[in-house]
Amino acid sequence: MLVGLVVVSACTTPTTAPTTAPTQPPAAAPTKAAAEPTKAAAAPTSAPAAATKAPAPTSAPVAPGQLPRNETLYIGGFQWGPPATFNPLAGVPAWPSTGIHEQIYETLFAFNVATGNLDPLLAKEYKFTDATTVVITLQNGTQWQDGKPLTTDDVVYTFGLAKTNKDLVYSDFWRYVTEMTSTGDRTIQLKLDPKVINPGIVKQRLATTRILPKHIWTEREKSGTALSQIVDNAPVGSGPYKLQVASAERVALVRDDNYWGKSIYGAPAPKYIVHPIFKSNDDGNLAFQRGEVDISQQFTPQIWLMWEQKKQPVGTWFKQEPYYIPGSIPMMHINTSKKGLDNLKVRRALAYSINYPLIAQTAMSRYSAPVQSSLILPTGGEAKYFNAEQTKSLGWEYNPAKAKEILEKELSAKKGADGIYVLPDGTRLGPWKVITPYGWTDWMTALSLVSQSAKEIGIDINTEFPEQPVVTSRVRNGDFDFALFGITGATPAAPWQRIRDMIDDRDVPDRGTQAFWNFGRFKPPAGTYELLDKAAAATDEATQKQLFGQLDKIFIENIPGIGLMYRPLEFYEFNETVWTGFPTSDNPWAPPMHQQAGIKILYKIKPK
Repeated sequence: MLVGLVVVSACTTPTTAPTTAPTQPPAAAPTKAAAEPTKAAAAPTSAPAAATKAPAPTSAPVAPGQLPRNETLYIGGFQWGPPATFNPLAGVPAWPSTGIHEQIYETLFAFNVATGNLDPLLAKEYKFTDATTVVITLQNGTQWQDGKPLTTDDVVYTFGLAKTNKDLVYSDFWRYVTEMTSTGDRTIQLKLDPKVINPGIVKQRLATTRILPKHIWTEREKSGTALSQIVDNAPVGSGPYKLQVASAERVALVRDDNYWGKSIYGAPAPKYIVHPIFKSNDDGNLAFQRGEVDISQQFTPQIWLMWEQKKQPVGTWFKQEPYYIPGSIPMMHINTSKKGLDNLKVRRALAYSINYPLIAQTAMSRYSAPVQSSLILPTGGEAKYFNAEQTKSLGWEYNPAKAKEILEKELSAKKGADGIYVLPDGTRLGPWKVITPYGWTDWMTALSLVSQSAKEIGIDINTEFPEQPVVTSRVRNGDFDFALFGITGATPAAPWQRIRDMIDDRDVPDRGTQAFWNFGRFKPPAGTYELLDKAAAATDEATQKQLFGQLDKIFIENIPGIGLMYRPLEFYEFNETVWTGFPTSDNPWAPPMHQQAGIKILYKIKPK
C-alpha cells in the first residue's frame, strides 16, 4: 500500500562540520504491501480540493530486511524530505519523478554527460531535415505500465500541455517551437520558430520532458485543478520500474518485467531500487560507508580516504583529484528586488568579501578549484567559450579590503556600533538570511563561510536551513534574501541555458508566483534579449564565444548572483560491497550519472 505524506516545513540548527557522521539505522527495505500502485493510478484525481493535499499515511513504516539484498540496489542523495507527490509536473515531486531519473517516467532521449550527446530512450533518433524542422522517430513497441500503447499522440499531448499551462517547467519549449505534429505511426515533426531559433533548448526539452499517458492525464485535466497541484502517489509511467512503496523513511521501486524496452535494452539487474531518506549528508554517508547504500549522489568529504586508508570497496569516476567531472556552478541567488540588495555596489562589495579558496578547500573538500566570477565553466566542453581576460578584469575575487573600499568610498556607508554598515539613506546592510536545504552539508558549510566573510566586512548575513521542499518552493516564489540553489549544469543547451537562468526575465512572474529561472527577479539591461536570442541561434563556435562573452559581461557587471564553487553534475560514487561492475574513467561504458543516460548502469552491474 502506498504511503503519501505531507511536506514538512521545519527550520533546523545549522550543521557546519561536513565530516561528522551521526549514527543512522541501517537502510530499511519496503514491505510487499505496495502491490497495486498501477491500479490506483488509473483513477484520475477527480476532486480538486483533495487533489491539492497529500493523503495521510495509511500503513506502518516498512520493516527492514524484507527484500533480498542481492536483488536490491540502494541509492542515495536525491530525496531529502517526506515524498508528497510523484507528479512530474509538480514543483517539488519526489524521487524518481524529481530531476531526470528515468526509472518510472521516461523522456524521449537521455543526455550523456560523458559525450554531450542525446542517447536514445523512448525515441530512437532525431534529425534536422532543415534549419527549422526536426523529425523524431519513436522506438517500436513503446508501452505504458498499465499495458496501453505509448504513441506519438502521448508525446504531442505531453508537450502540448505546456502551451496552456504556463506554470510547467518546460513551457519555454513553445517560445521556440511553433508546431509539433504526429506525422506517422512512429514519427513526430517539430517546426522551430524561425524568428527565435534555439536548437540547444529544444534538444534540452526533448531530453528532460517526461512523457505522460494521455489516457490518464486527460481525465485529470477535467478535475479543474492545476496540473502542477495534482497529487499523484501511484504513478503510471513507461519506465523499467514501478513505484512499490513510499514513506517518510524511503521510496522503493520494483522492476516491471513487462517493460517495453526489454527487447532493446534488456532487463535491469536489480529487481528493487530503494532510496532511503536521510536527514543529512552525514547520515547518508555513514550508510554509504557501511555498504548499506550502493550508489550515491551525496557530497562525501575526503572520499579518497575510504579506499586509500580504510580499504573500502568505494569508487568515483576518477581515482585522483578532482575525482568527479565538473559540471555545474552552485549559485547564491540574490533577491535584487529587496531594499539594499537592489544596490549593485552592495552586491559588488559582498562579492569581494567571500573567501572562495576556503570554500573550495573545506566545503568542497578539494573537489573544486576556487570559483571565478563567470557563468561559463572554465574546464571541460565549455572551456572554449570561457573568457579568462574578461573575467579577471571585470570580475571579483576574495579581497575584503576592496569590499570595504566599495562600502566606504563608493557608497559612503558608515559602520554602526554593532559593526554593520549603514548606507547614507539609513539602509542597514542586513540582517539578511541566506537559505539552502538542511542536510546539504557542503552547501551549508559554504554558506556559513559566506556569513562569516560578510560579517567580517560589516554586512549582516545569517544562515537558515529549511527542508529541501520548503527551500525549493521559497526560491521559485522569490521568498528569500539570498539562496544557494542550482542553475543549469552541463546540458545540451549549456552555457546558454545557465546564462538565461540568471539574466533573462522573460516569462518570469513577479514574486509570489513560481518561476523556473531568474529566481532573484533581476531586470536585465536593454539589449539583453536580443543577445540571448542571437547566442541561442548561433551555430559557429567563434560567434558563440563572442556572444556568450557579451552575455557573461552582463552577469559580471550586474551580479544577480554569486557562484560559490564548481561541482560535478552529480557526485557519482559507488560501493561494491554488494553490487559490482560500475563504470569509471578507466572503463567508461556508461556515463558517471545517476539520471538520464546513467540508467544504463542498471543493465550491466551484477551482484557479487
